[in-house]
Amino acid sequence: MIKNLSGVYEIVEYENKRSVMLYDNDQTESYPIHWHNAVEIIIPLSNDFCVISGGVEYHLKEKEILIIPPGELHSMPAKEGRRIIFQCDNTLLSDVAVLDSLMPVFNSSLHITPDIDKQLYLIARKGILDIYNDYFSRTPISDTRIYLNLLIMLTAIREFQIKRISNEADEFVINSDDRVKLSRVMKYIDQNFTEEISLDKLAAVAGYSKYHFSRIFKKYHNMSTVQYISRKRIKLAERLLVDPELSITEVAMRSGFSSLTTFNRIFKMEKQCTPTEFKKMHNASAHNI
Repeated sequence: MIKNLSGVYEIVEYENKRSVMLYDNDQTESYPIHWHNAVEIIIPLSNDFCVISGGVEYHLKEKEILIIPPGELHSMPAKEGRRIIFQCDNTLLSDVAVLDSLMPVFNSSLHITPDIDKQLYLIARKGILDIYNDYFSRTPISDTRIYLNLLIMLTAIREFQIKRISNEADEFVINSDDRVKLSRVMKYIDQNFTEEISLDKLAAVAGYSKYHFSRIFKKYHNMSTVQYISRKRIKLAERLLVDPELSITEVAMRSGFSSLTTFNRIFKMEKQCTPTEFKKMHNASAHNI
């Protein structure tokens, strides 16, 4: 059962001021469609399991892994069996600039199986099982070890994605020079995404033509620069909306949106609720904790 669900928004209730939560779940119950700001990882231990995430139905066999990005709508029909459900505070990842290169892992849900890549699967399975052991060890550095295991897993996934992108049949490949220039662009976006950023400026930062830069960026991140910047702004808006002292208009302006109408439209498209509804749901859930 989801404890703090208002509409489709869940506030993850971490225990004892921890920033991680792990369920050794054997309950046969359905989980309605919802989303939250946590990273979620699911691995069935006995019997298979089904998750609908981002409109896609994933059928997980025993020991297969599904990573659900923060903000992704997902649901789980009732199913007998046992599975690990792990959640962690995404702000500890997304707010660290040096980890920006890992964020494309969260562009969409990721189903990791031995058929995709056996080595990656073994790393991911070991990572989540180590996380399980660390979670229940409750030592002073348990949570540190959990995030370390998570980073090892995410790094392996991102390296696999980059290698796959480079190996795809196409008229161009992304080389090390491209990655250096894209890293420079990402740093520029991080420092300026609350301001107006043009494609011309980003292409100039990279040192490419607009056409070439757009193709490389979309291939590397699986989204356009407009989509990427909008997601950065929405993430900032989520954090600002929980502040009762800030109005919706002020949140929109601080997050880099040029108008309240644009903010409302993009926020609802990403989160399936308006900023006002999000603010009310968060406040109502916070009072019930």
